[in-house]
Amino acid sequence: MGARGELFTIPVQLDNRSYFFNVKENRTGDVFLQIVESKNRDGGEADRHQIAIFADDMQKFLQGMEKSLDFIEKDRKQRQKIQKEKKALKEAKYGKSAGGKKIYKVKSDRNSGKNEDGVKRTGKIHVVSKKPVEDN
Repeated sequence: MGARGELFTIPVQLDNRSYFFNVKENRTGDVFLQIVESKNRDGGEADRHQIAIFADDMQKFLQGMEKSLDFIEKDRKQRQKIQKEKKALKEAKYGKSAGGKKIYKVKSDRNSGKNEDGVKRTGKIHVVSKKPVEDN
């Protein structure tokens, strides 16, 4: 038995986090899995969080984990399907883009932005002063 009752440990390194899966034995001989998350912070100190699952509870824990993973996989597939459908609708409406460039259709010539009075309308409020010009 290793230091602090460790029987087995395996680290998993990610970008800014590390996970440690430690199989340990306590003083009374109970075996448990300890999962430790260590997250690096800017200040140099790391945030550490841990959970422990005892061998007696491991099957229930794994069932919950499997159900969660199944849900995540189904949700991921459903999101991909919805994304593909949206893309197909967009391509059907606007046509495939040529060379990676987007093609936009203009609704009418009215979108030129200028009215008959020569003032460009942008959707914001425009105040035009119409004071009569005084001749002195």
